[in-house]
Amino acid sequence: MAKAGKLLLLDCWVSPFCMRVKIALGEKGVDFELQEENLFGGKSELLLTSNPVYQKVPVLLHEGKPLCESTIIVAYLDETWASPPLLPPCSYGRAQARFWADFVDKKVFDTGKGIWGSIGEEKEAATKSFIEILKQLEAEALKENYFGGDTFGFVDIITIAVTSWFPVYEKFGGFKVEDHCPKLSAWIRRCMQRETVAKVIPDPEKVCEFVAMMRKMHGLE
Repeated sequence: MAKAGKLLLLDCWVSPFCMRVKIALGEKGVDFELQEENLFGGKSELLLTSNPVYQKVPVLLHEGKPLCESTIIVAYLDETWASPPLLPPCSYGRAQARFWADFVDKKVFDTGKGIWGSIGEEKEAATKSFIEILKQLEAEALKENYFGGDTFGFVDIITIAVTSWFPVYEKFGGFKVEDHCPKLSAWIRRCMQRETVAKVIPDPEKVCEFVAMMRKMHGLE
């Protein structure tokens, strides 16, 4: 593993945003330490002072200097440790990668939340919208083996972490991603063959149990 000065990640095991950072660090081969945050039992003083604006994970401290927001952190890691590159070499390619990363955050993750975080007609509408969004992502962005072509890269990291919650959406939405997006499902299996991904993505049953607890907290069960 590469030496990088002290890197400390303020983490939450179930957060796909934290998973992104851990996968990127693994791809770069950089040593880092983890501090698990209890987001329900009281956030640590380090988290509150490191991210006073949003007060949420992930936060990566590099030699004590805090970095917040997962896509920003992954881009920072790519700029700081050049090999292997995660973003494309040309400015247009990098702009396209950032576009699709933004799409995943605003469309895929936010719409998925509407599936597990609602009931009745609202949940049905969110499920229908989610499936259409995945179809669009598959058709417009996944042209080759990976989102960046033949090489696992930035958009793959951003997206594969979000798929850790797909079993939740399938359970509460009553559908299977593979039935609607076989190419995307094949991409998920391909990514899961990477050690950097497989060791970070949690057990789907544990994620579903966590979300079931969240639904009870919100009075949905």
